[in-house]
Amino acid sequence: MQTSTSVFGKRCGGLLGLLFLFLLLSAPKAQAQTWLVSTDPFVKIGVSDKFGQLGAYTAKFTVSGNGKEYSLVKQVDKGQNGVDVLFPSPPTEAEFFQTPAGIAANASPGNYTWQCEVNGKKVAGGRFVMPTVANDVTVVERNR
Repeated sequence: MQTSTSVFGKRCGGLLGLLFLFLLLSAPKAQAQTWLVSTDPFVKIGVSDKFGQLGAYTAKFTVSGNGKEYSLVKQVDKGQNGVDVLFPSPPTEAEFFQTPAGIAANASPGNYTWQCEVNGKKVAGGRFVMPTVANDVTVVERNR
């Protein structure tokens, strides 16, 4: 003997199946492949205590350009010797390039200079050009 619960369950299951089938059949058909595209330029800057004579040290990277100055301080542990950083670094990171007011750096096109101070003394520096970037999207038609 069947109970009303099992009959009710079968009916709900059947209705859910029909609803799912209806949703699949009513989904809009894509006319072409669609892509999301992003391009992010960055520069990798690094310093290294070549012979490991310092032990642990603090490296302060400063990047100047477009009328703004950004800095990032990294602690280098004994035995690590060197450190690399990315400019601009994502503000989602625990440590990122920022202005004294805490505003994150962005990849604005232009000329930049950089320097690195270790324990308060300038040890390296240079310059780079942040490029202008653009994306091209190709529409791929679906085969019919």
